[in-house]
Amino acid sequence: MSSYASLIVNLDLGPDAASRVALAARLAERFGARLIGSASRSIIPALPLEAGFAAQTLIEQWREIAAEELQEIEAGLIKLAGPAAGTALRTGMDEPTPFLVEQAHAADLLIIGRQGRSDHRDWRFAVDPGSILLEAGRPVLVVPPATDRLSAQRIVIAWKDTREARRAVWDALPFLKAAEEVFVFTAGESPETSGARGLQDYLRQHGVNARILPDATIREACIADELVERARQEGADLLVSGAYGHSRTREWILGGVTRDLLDHASICCLMSH
Repeated sequence: MSSYASLIVNLDLGPDAASRVALAARLAERFGARLIGSASRSIIPALPLEAGFAAQTLIEQWREIAAEELQEIEAGLIKLAGPAAGTALRTGMDEPTPFLVEQAHAADLLIIGRQGRSDHRDWRFAVDPGSILLEAGRPVLVVPPATDRLSAQRIVIAWKDTREARRAVWDALPFLKAAEEVFVFTAGESPETSGARGLQDYLRQHGVNARILPDATIREACIADELVERARQEGADLLVSGAYGHSRTREWILGGVTRDLLDHASICCLMSH
């Protein structure tokens, strides 16, 4: 991928929405990309069948409230991203996660907020990051709270010779090609057995001179924390990683490292499945 032509940022009315939109707007300007805001709010509550006419009245009231909230989101997008040519908003009154998955066909990159156990969630518009990663078919940039800038001048690739990691590297090429320094980190494997040397050569063909970080022996339980710590040691504010998971009885089961990065990674993570 040579560049990003279209970015979608998920919107809500939570305290971190403004910083996320600001970051997305700066990326759109950097890549000359179209910026699309996406927001959807479900208005169908669980009501007893005997509610009858009263239920319909409540639904109409909730629909009006949802419409007002979506107008507030639109005003915020225009204020933060500006009325630049190409900036657009897509809204719906449906479950937020499937709505964003449906909109993903229009973007090269999806930008969503981190929603870990200790993070504030605007439940009205919140999407499930794991489901977005595994269903959207697009790379996802997960942004920590209160993060309004991403320099991506120094990037760490969490490398494992898998389909997911290879996809993530390809999807991150616009960032990698513009970076000042790129580092490849393999947890518990040598550069020779992990395919890191081959990755280094591949990136060189794209004009990216990557450096392989010294191998480190780390416990399986803390790989995500080690990845983020190594990125910080190298002054990186972007981590590129494959996203791992599988479907079981119609529910997505995330891999441990993917789950931990989504829960509490303190830097931006570009992830692909």
